[in-house]
Amino acid sequence: MTSESRAAPRGPVPVGVLRGFAVDVLTALGAPPATAGAVAESLAESDARGLGSHGVRRLVPYAQFVDIGRIDPRATPVVERSSDALVTVDGRRGFGQLGARLATVEVVDRADSSGVAAATVRRCNHIGRLGEYVETMAAAGKVGIALCNADATVAPFGGRDRLLGTNPVALAVPGGEGAAPLVIDWATAATAEGKLAVARARGEQAPPGAVLDPAGAPTTDPAAFYAGGALLPFGGHKGYGLSVFVEIVGGLLGGSGISSLPGFDETNGTLLIALDVEALMPLETFRQQVEAFRDVLHGSAPAQDSSGVLVPGEPEARARAASLRDGVEVPEGTAAELAELGARLGLDLPPELLPS
Repeated sequence: MTSESRAAPRGPVPVGVLRGFAVDVLTALGAPPATAGAVAESLAESDARGLGSHGVRRLVPYAQFVDIGRIDPRATPVVERSSDALVTVDGRRGFGQLGARLATVEVVDRADSSGVAAATVRRCNHIGRLGEYVETMAAAGKVGIALCNADATVAPFGGRDRLLGTNPVALAVPGGEGAAPLVIDWATAATAEGKLAVARARGEQAPPGAVLDPAGAPTTDPAAFYAGGALLPFGGHKGYGLSVFVEIVGGLLGGSGISSLPGFDETNGTLLIALDVEALMPLETFRQQVEAFRDVLHGSAPAQDSSGVLVPGEPEARARAASLRDGVEVPEGTAAELAELGARLGLDLPPELLPS
């Protein structure tokens, strides 16, 4: 059955099917097997966690970037400069996940001996879900911090021009032995561009306060952004201020430049930091206190119309468990785009992904 076929209405798609199709696409684009596997794993994991904005739908722009030479599918990142606690990784304009993963390994290893380590990643294309990297740090007993800038799509507080990236920030801390880490991972924009694309694919509206139309008026129509509007920072001046610093510390320091200034290279300027808990206090004591705090938060009496309190990272963990059991809902618009991409590359689209 080819990608041009049509099937009955689709149900949820198994995570393994998404991963396998991503491997096929990336291989067809020229990625070596190890690269295709690593990037496909990152994308499928995002879908599994309910973060379709960073899932297999990204294969479509990745293919476009390969076509125009923005992504070199065969590139392998390298450590460019290093000291005891600082390292610069050159992503060599390959898939961004590879550069970010190498930088994560480097900061974890260096924090073991230095107590704290930081890495910048330059010439790094879209690195995917930032939470992936801080979770890896937390699993190694570190406090993980990550941030990066992106191309300008967000208006500053009080303005309407696209002058800032969505500029995400992520943090993670270790939980108790065998317990999940606590993780936050979000854009400094009121919504990530990828989430807006998913809303458009589903025929849904954008959340209020997230989008301006081309005339600078608030709107909930996702299409207005793609017609020349702009995203807004979350929390008004608070998200705006944080985004400004991500542009400077992630973008400028990371080597991509500031997204609204000449010289910006259209990559993710990335900073990753690992802080070794054991260098400051016994790791076991830290873990115990984190779990005690988790219990206190879970024990909070629910507010009206609330089902209770979750800690950061739990909604995604629950979504992942459900996705591994039941599969992932893929919007019709996304399925149609993947079908078109598969047809262009001469691939058979898995029956579970066929548009209705």
